[in-house]
Amino acid sequence: MSSEETTAARAASRDQRRARRIAKNISSFAGRHGGSAEGVVQYIGRNSTRIVLVGADGAWGDQVAPRYEVAQRAAELAGLKLHDSFEGEWVAKLRTSSYEWSRMAGIQLGGDRAAS
Repeated sequence: MSSEETTAARAASRDQRRARRIAKNISSFAGRHGGSAEGVVQYIGRNSTRIVLVGADGAWGDQVAPRYEVAQRAAELAGLKLHDSFEGEWVAKLRTSSYEWSRMAGIQLGGDRAAS
């Protein structure tokens, strides 16, 4: 096996471990929030992809993966129902807490002092 093949095999193994770890976190989130969750996979940068989760109870969370393919695999392993976009009926279930509202107000009003 050449060094390029060895490097590729190690990267694939690392990606699979990451996907399994993220899938475990997704399943744990779903279990804590009504037994199921739905989500969307979105790029957030050159080397990051975010899985936004909405639980059956309306709670939301996220997981970050190093690559889109890892995020997709994690969602598949967890049995997560994926959507094409962050809109529609499934997003209408989302419930934000006072923490999120204060953070959003802080951003709009000039930073953390408004959120305190």
